[in-house]
Amino acid sequence: MLEAVTNVNKFLNGIVWGWPAIILLAFVGIFMTCRTKFFQVSHIGHWFKETIGSIFHKDVVGHTEDRSISQFQSLCTALAATVGTGNIVGVAGAIMVGGPGAVFWMWLIAFFGMMTSYAENVLGIFYRRRNSAGEWSGGAMYYLRDGLGAKKGCKTLGMVLAVLFSVFCLLAAFGIGNMTQINSISGNLNFVFGVPTWVTGIVIVILTGLVVLGGLKRIASVTEKIVPFMVILYMIGSIVIFCMNISMVGKVFVSIFQGAFALKAAGGGVVGYGVKLAIEQGMKKGVFSNEAGLGSSVMANSSSNVKEPARQGMWGIFEVFADTIIVCTLTAFSVLSSGLVDLETGVAQTAYNGVELTGANLVGTVFSMHFGFAGAAFVAISVMLFAFSTCLGWSHYGSKACEFLFGEKITKVYQVIFVAATFGGAVMGENLAWDIANTLNGMMMLPNLVGVLVLSPVVVKVTRNYVDRKLRGKDVEPLLSNFPDIQKEAAEAVRRGER
Repeated sequence: MLEAVTNVNKFLNGIVWGWPAIILLAFVGIFMTCRTKFFQVSHIGHWFKETIGSIFHKDVVGHTEDRSISQFQSLCTALAATVGTGNIVGVAGAIMVGGPGAVFWMWLIAFFGMMTSYAENVLGIFYRRRNSAGEWSGGAMYYLRDGLGAKKGCKTLGMVLAVLFSVFCLLAAFGIGNMTQINSISGNLNFVFGVPTWVTGIVIVILTGLVVLGGLKRIASVTEKIVPFMVILYMIGSIVIFCMNISMVGKVFVSIFQGAFALKAAGGGVVGYGVKLAIEQGMKKGVFSNEAGLGSSVMANSSSNVKEPARQGMWGIFEVFADTIIVCTLTAFSVLSSGLVDLETGVAQTAYNGVELTGANLVGTVFSMHFGFAGAAFVAISVMLFAFSTCLGWSHYGSKACEFLFGEKITKVYQVIFVAATFGGAVMGENLAWDIANTLNGMMMLPNLVGVLVLSPVVVKVTRNYVDRKLRGKDVEPLLSNFPDIQKEAAEAVRRGER
């Protein structure tokens, strides 16, 4: 029985994290990029200005009086779930398997993924509704049910896909968003500082419980403090290594492009196979890191106090940019400039100082080479912050999936179970359940991408409306929601100058 389950999971994992998914994700990203006329490039100055450039605007960072959260809080909650161990372990693993060329393909999928993320977030705001507690509820399940489901003959299809997305999300939240993250914390603290896993488990249960059981407002309040600190902290460490190895910049970038297009055979192996591995690993790890196309971060962004769907879409672009183009690139340079990867052949060393090198410890080894024990401790702390914040972000995703499936009253039960599961993650080793959770995480993308493709005309209309009003100065009625009551409320707020 166990062998049968394992084989089925391997088959499904091969679909959702293999070439079929890579091709679908790339197609949707390219499709949305073309349909929005390369918005991420043609309006790069505008979306930078409206995201990180507006960080001190009261509508962006100010705490809201209602049950919504600020735009900066929604960004931090979404980044909390995306900027995680994938930025460290995932990037290192991609390079070890796919060589330096994997970094190029990671950049490429992120470039097109920006517009997938943009489209998801536009739809998330456009189709969101308030629940009985006054909180915004949005995400792929809502635009599948109310958007796709409103198409002629698609009511049942939209509801089925919405339910499937929610089920996949709810189950994945316990694995990829909880136990695997907490296990990486306990494992690192045990390896570097000798802290028993059960001690870590108890502390994490307490900390997670204090935050998660307080609801979205408390999660957002914590993540807006953790996320900027952890990202800046990790960036500083990576930038120091960049400066120490600045003479390697040229060689690193040459190796990335050579590896991406097999201008030199990797490790004496077959050239075509080397390119295949670079593309597969780069794109797979890139999506795993920034989650563009999975529909997960939309659930956090839909809770924002933003009025303009296009504006939240631009925050989606920035999320992918910050996660992959900045954080993952810094990790890649640290690894490639360390000497642990042969830049001529693209082959990584298998051991260093008698310790086997894996994706899990490669970055820690690089930092220890430059900073000694302090470097290893630095990475352990970074992983701890990244993983804990990911757990907090995913607790909200699972909560929203639970709300959609079973109603708001059951979400408290879910949150208690979610908190308790963190202890299991701290003390348990890897098992089949985690592999299944990883598969379920990937399966979220299938219904989500169907929704994005079918509803792409809505994204185009909303984008054109925004550009006409904000950039071309046309006097046209704002297009802000699918629902007349919310449309009227949001339009009045926009006329008052709210963002």
